[in-house]
Amino acid sequence: MPVAKGIVFKLISAVLFAVMSALVRDLGRVAPVGQMVFFRSAFAIVPVLLIYAVRGELMSAVRTKRPLGQLGRGTLSTCGMFTNFGSLARLPLADVTAISFASPLITVALAALILKERVRVYRWSAVGVGFAGVIVMLIPEFDMRRYAAIGASIAAAGAVLAVISAICNAGTVIQTRRLTQSETTPCIVFYFSLICAIAGAVTLPFAWHTPTMAELAALISMGFLGGLAHIFLTESYRRAAASVVAPFDYTAMIWAVLFGFLVFSEVPAMLVLAGAAVVTASGVFIAVREHRLGRELSSKVEAV
Repeated sequence: MPVAKGIVFKLISAVLFAVMSALVRDLGRVAPVGQMVFFRSAFAIVPVLLIYAVRGELMSAVRTKRPLGQLGRGTLSTCGMFTNFGSLARLPLADVTAISFASPLITVALAALILKERVRVYRWSAVGVGFAGVIVMLIPEFDMRRYAAIGASIAAAGAVLAVISAICNAGTVIQTRRLTQSETTPCIVFYFSLICAIAGAVTLPFAWHTPTMAELAALISMGFLGGLAHIFLTESYRRAAASVVAPFDYTAMIWAVLFGFLVFSEVPAMLVLAGAAVVTASGVFIAVREHRLGRELSSKVEAV
């Protein structure tokens, strides 16, 4: 069943992104953010090109009708990746993942403001409740006692970076919706990785950590995992409606808590978990609401 495959692919992408984030969290202790962005993006291109070459879609991956649109999306993606990696270097894995859940809520607001999509009171209410959950999650990040070892200012900076990353990722979604009107999925994925890799490479002369063999393997693995996760994510949306697979994004929180505890001995604060639950509920409500509206619209079209 296509829908079932879409859900499975979405779950696989969530696991791969979680493992990638854990690698970023670990490498963030020694490697500069720009260096991690470079490896994440450059080596993500390899599986993307290989898979689309096997499919015979390689030319569709490099041919673009909207280079400026690709540049705009790539710029937003670069900002989102830099700030996300910067937050992972400063905050527990589960905290960053929880704050990232604000991105779908921001997407709804931007869709109404920029794309002029009609957003009814139910979805606006869910967005408002979700943002309240984000505020609850941010409270522990400014607690000096909780981060006495690393400093409250570092934790606060990490929280701000995580919020900026969520905003950039929401903007990326909006730009992606625009590009899909004329651009193929392989093209969007390829130029995303290429632009982010170039941005990361620019920073290398100014901040470089000579990695050990283990660190080099982790950096390369981070890129491959990110590329594969992006492919599975794309394939999930190809096989099932976005409103069906979107709620499974929130399974990332399970892996973030698990990896954070097992690998880094991190235990998320209760307020972070409570806020994440509120944001998750809001996001799922929005996805279910969009799915129902889509079915109602299809029924009306068929009736005509």
